[in-house]
Amino acid sequence: MKFPQKQSLRALLYGGAAVLVAISAHAHAAEPAAVPAVPEASGSDGRTVFTPADFARFAPRNALDMLRQVPGFSIREGEEARGLGQASGNVLVNSQRLSSKSDDIWTQLSRIPASSVERIELVDGARLDIPGLTGQVANVIARSDTFSGQFRWSPEFRPHYADPRFTNGEISLSGRQGPVEYTVSLVNNSNRGAAGGPTLITDRNGALVQTREDVVKARRDDPKLAVRLAIDGPGTSKGNLNGSFQRVPRQFTERSLRTDVDGTVTIRDLVDQSSARNWEIGGDWDFALGPGRLKLIGLNRQEHEPYSQAVITRFDDGTPAIGDRYAQTGDTAERIARGEYSWKMLGGDWQLAGEAAFNSLRNVASIAGLDSSEAFVEVPFPEGTGGVKEDRYDASLSFSRPLSETITLQVIGGAERSVLRQTGAPSGTEGPLSRSFFRPKGSLSLAWKAGKSLDVSLKLKRSVGQLSFYDFLARRFLDDGNANSGNADLVPQQDWSAELELNRNLGAWGSTKLRLVARKVQDYVTVVPIGTLGESVGNVGSAHERQIVNNTTLQFDPLGWKGARLDLNVELTFTSLRDPFDPGRHIPYGGITDRYYEISFRQDFPGTDWAAGGSYEYNRQSQYHRRYEIGRAFEGPVFAGLFVEHKDVMGLTVKAEARNLLNGRQRWDRQVFDGPRPGAPIAFVETRDRLIGPIFTLTVKGSI
Repeated sequence: MKFPQKQSLRALLYGGAAVLVAISAHAHAAEPAAVPAVPEASGSDGRTVFTPADFARFAPRNALDMLRQVPGFSIREGEEARGLGQASGNVLVNSQRLSSKSDDIWTQLSRIPASSVERIELVDGARLDIPGLTGQVANVIARSDTFSGQFRWSPEFRPHYADPRFTNGEISLSGRQGPVEYTVSLVNNSNRGAAGGPTLITDRNGALVQTREDVVKARRDDPKLAVRLAIDGPGTSKGNLNGSFQRVPRQFTERSLRTDVDGTVTIRDLVDQSSARNWEIGGDWDFALGPGRLKLIGLNRQEHEPYSQAVITRFDDGTPAIGDRYAQTGDTAERIARGEYSWKMLGGDWQLAGEAAFNSLRNVASIAGLDSSEAFVEVPFPEGTGGVKEDRYDASLSFSRPLSETITLQVIGGAERSVLRQTGAPSGTEGPLSRSFFRPKGSLSLAWKAGKSLDVSLKLKRSVGQLSFYDFLARRFLDDGNANSGNADLVPQQDWSAELELNRNLGAWGSTKLRLVARKVQDYVTVVPIGTLGESVGNVGSAHERQIVNNTTLQFDPLGWKGARLDLNVELTFTSLRDPFDPGRHIPYGGITDRYYEISFRQDFPGTDWAAGGSYEYNRQSQYHRRYEIGRAFEGPVFAGLFVEHKDVMGLTVKAEARNLLNGRQRWDRQVFDGPRPGAPIAFVETRDRLIGPIFTLTVKGSI
């Protein structure tokens, strides 16, 4: 079964070698190109402006390629907001955020052809008339006046366990018809992952109980068709309309050959799969009204999510197979209507905003056991079946104005009222449950232009988090033997946060950004006790978080090392909460990346279309804590890779990458207890160490 996979890898390596030889010959035959200018800051009014010429040496195909090369800038996705809410994240397009929740900012930027980008502006968010933004924000100014298109294809091959990946790619077309600018795209960020290796099961004294040889495979496709229309006029009005449809077929399999110390052999097969589909339509219209402008926003999103997980264990002595299956089908919907009225008064910018959001989940779950004929027989599972609805109404008033030539203030005050309704049979309740909440929220931001090359921003904020409605219902996890009991008392977490950001422009040397965050959380969402023996997602009274983030770009042109660039990224996260199962001790947030270091180097060779480089990263995951186990699951912790790129292979950009060259592994270490923590003794210890192996990717980008 592995033979075709090896053939594919061999063909890739031979083919890649041939391509590199041909490219090298072409490069030597070509006339030397002028060395492109290194991007340097320019501009006034606190803005740093980059033009397309600043990125010429990187031969970008789209706005994402350009923004990734802005010195010291790291794209930060917006917060997972309840509804649309105030703006967040650190990227705008044409001074606007898009009225879409199904697209991340990376996907949105990848659809904008580089030829349509006029400039990229870096500015402190508090200086903009968009409430909610703070710190360094990138504003991509783009306009498509002519028809253009772009595509990307990224096949991937792994020598161990995984199937080849041929279906990862995207294509987008952009243009203008009269007052309408349009973008149509088809994207499939598919994945073919795999790992394999030993797992050791020992008792509390370290004695070996069982050895396992596991092979896991993950297959995922998520083809998505999206359309965006931007409309100019009539008059000064402007609007946007977005629509998308997506299917997400996914399958995860695990085959585990298990040998006990007495020689007994069993084979366990796990199949975890889903076939979700979703669609979304959203839009906004902005027009002059009275002394200001009114913006109306609407969004409708629905998703159908069938899911199942089945485990079958077979014995070598002829004992009948045993097995279980958990299945659920969830239907979710989100409908949002929002209005924003903006005007100028008292030397500043004002905005009054109101929002109504309606979210719902209807879930039908079942469990099943394997009978003697190896057919699954379903059993009712009412604890996992039911519905959750939330109606939420939000209002806010914001004001921003300069306090001096170098200091800008932004203040937002608001509140939300929500009603949560649960149907079905929540654990510990009889019949439907309805609760209502009123929560104040808002923020205060200051932006200070401390010097020609130093910007400082400070933000104090109170916010309300988002919930997963599935967490209200019971759930089985057959792969690791855990279960959630369901929790009808779950509420969104709320937090107070303070964020300080310092941006230092180093001129031709690059730039550096330091971000410090402190957060106090109320009703933190984690796994908590339910009843005397159960557990589920719930709330703890309070938790604390501190974060240090640094993004630095160093360019070596001033030293005469033309085209060389080094990027450093560091994220340190410190968290603490009382262990819900052992209140006498404090633990970190479970399963988060609390240490992350990345260093990457790129060399664009002057006079040629060649570039090469590499990267090194380290990540550390925190321990998770449940009622019956403690563990840490992670991959790595070290990853490293190399790449070579040619920017003009018959008009295409071709990049060959080799990743995971330092043998990052798939690991899982856990202690499982005989009863509830903290009093129960250890039942067994599981130590997993699976090989991932090197990953070879070829990326081809072109324009239409």
